[in-house]
Amino acid sequence: MGDRSGWAHLLWRALEIVGVVSAHLVLLGRFARRAGSALRDRLREWRTRPQSGADRSDADHSEVNVVVFEPTLGERAGRLFSRRRALSVGVLAVTAGAVVLTNKGCADPPGGVPSSDARGRRGAGPTEWVPPRNPPKASPPVQHFTLPFVVPPVQRPVRDDVSGTYYAMTQRDASIEIIPGLRTPIMGYEGVFPGPTIMARSGRPTIVDHTNRLAVPVAVHLHGGKNPPAQDGHPTDLMAPGTARRYAYPTDQRGATLWYHDHRLDFTGPQVYRGLAGFHIIRDAVEDALPLPAGDKDVPLLITDRLFEADGTMYYPSSDPSLRTPGLYPWAMNGQYGDTALVNGVPWPRMEVSATKYRFRVLNASNARHWDITLDPPPPSGDPFVQVGSDGGLLSSPVGLRNIVMSPAERFDVVIDFARYPVGTRVVLVNNDRTIPVVTELMCFDVVRRETETATVPARLAPPLDLPDPADAVGIRHFDFTRRADGMWGINGAMFDDRQSLASPALGSTEIWEFTSDVAHPVHLHLVHFRVLSRSRPQSPEPWDGGWKDTVRVRPGETVRIVSRFEGWRGKYVFHCHNLEHEDMMMMANFTVQ
Repeated sequence: MGDRSGWAHLLWRALEIVGVVSAHLVLLGRFARRAGSALRDRLREWRTRPQSGADRSDADHSEVNVVVFEPTLGERAGRLFSRRRALSVGVLAVTAGAVVLTNKGCADPPGGVPSSDARGRRGAGPTEWVPPRNPPKASPPVQHFTLPFVVPPVQRPVRDDVSGTYYAMTQRDASIEIIPGLRTPIMGYEGVFPGPTIMARSGRPTIVDHTNRLAVPVAVHLHGGKNPPAQDGHPTDLMAPGTARRYAYPTDQRGATLWYHDHRLDFTGPQVYRGLAGFHIIRDAVEDALPLPAGDKDVPLLITDRLFEADGTMYYPSSDPSLRTPGLYPWAMNGQYGDTALVNGVPWPRMEVSATKYRFRVLNASNARHWDITLDPPPPSGDPFVQVGSDGGLLSSPVGLRNIVMSPAERFDVVIDFARYPVGTRVVLVNNDRTIPVVTELMCFDVVRRETETATVPARLAPPLDLPDPADAVGIRHFDFTRRADGMWGINGAMFDDRQSLASPALGSTEIWEFTSDVAHPVHLHLVHFRVLSRSRPQSPEPWDGGWKDTVRVRPGETVRIVSRFEGWRGKYVFHCHNLEHEDMMMMANFTVQ
């Protein structure tokens, strides 16, 4: 027993040393990048003075060193030691060492991540050390279907003239009630969660003036928008605290259900999780002419999952809750999952409906969770859902669906006909995906009255879509979305590097891209929409893969082929996994349109 005790003591001491040394590796990584890219310069300067990206032009983004990146072992080994490489070898060890120090009751180590408490407030200085916060076993309980359904507020324009429609939006901290009786700190556009819905018109410029009143930098990405590089919300194009900038969207695209969200490099996950997301809906003349459900029967549903602490705070596993130093605790590297379903920010809401048709614009805004949704009970006849639109707008013809598998960031416009249910029926939107923690229900629809039906779903929704033809493709590119040996996530074995581009398609060209995954990855391309050509299992696309897409679910061990035309603007954009924890842990890459 004495020998075992001695060995155990040596092991504990070794782990303590690993923790302290690894903490210093993270600090060393910051200094090692001082001669690095402009991104690191901006992040470093933010720590000492405000800086705005508002004056950057499209040309700033276009003048980049384009590299078709095919990393070799030698290239990876020869790169400058970076903060991210320090994170990849150090953060997990910092956590392990922190656990040891906590268990042993030792004094604070001489260094480590910047300190903060569970609410994200900064501590006295970088030598304060905060032990890892294990996730709560469960969120405070909420009885299902007792809270009323709400629709996110619609933002009013501050100006509307021949030059476009103008909006003002402030990003700020707020405290709201999500769990009944508790206050939840959020980051919110206009201080609400979800953010206000922006209504735009196809062919009419939409201008949004954003002001950052948060304590951290932000970048606003219009997901699904076709915009110049300077307006895209590239994760390195940051808006510092206390600054403002204008995003000008041409809106030269079809009517569609888009959404806007934060896209700050390394911190997209925690900042979206805390509330920085909202709808951006584009309408057009084609949609106006259809007899689809409209008005109060055209309903947005922003679906998320969250994990709450006992006091109502959203739990997020940042190694630095002040969001100044990037990193996750190891148990969240696969994604942050919650046990509480929120629809438009309300846990398991109850919506009263008439026995008529409703159009729902369904957005999976979860950080990592994939939903497999259907109705319970199913209708006595026909499919539960009739899909009329996808990420990029209306389908040519409606598609009946028994269920919909939604990966993070995907949108589905569906019609549900409640006339098939007797008045008094409760219809539950259920989830058949069994990812732990299992969330089986999302919301309910109570059919409370009969009403004269005025809407129909026509057999033809839109003119034939001008989808790209694979025969026009000038080449095929292949991208492996996999976890690296060091625990980080990467594309073709490489972590995100803003100095590199993995692809350089020519403006106006058509290309086929192949995505292969180890685990499920929702792959999103900025700027372009695409057509899903095939899946390796099954060979044909899924029923819900139709129409224009900007995000596609790649299942474990699967290869998905898409085809896209690179139209619009030259410059630098990104593509990435939209599991936000994977994205923050480097599963992202630039592509540069030439």
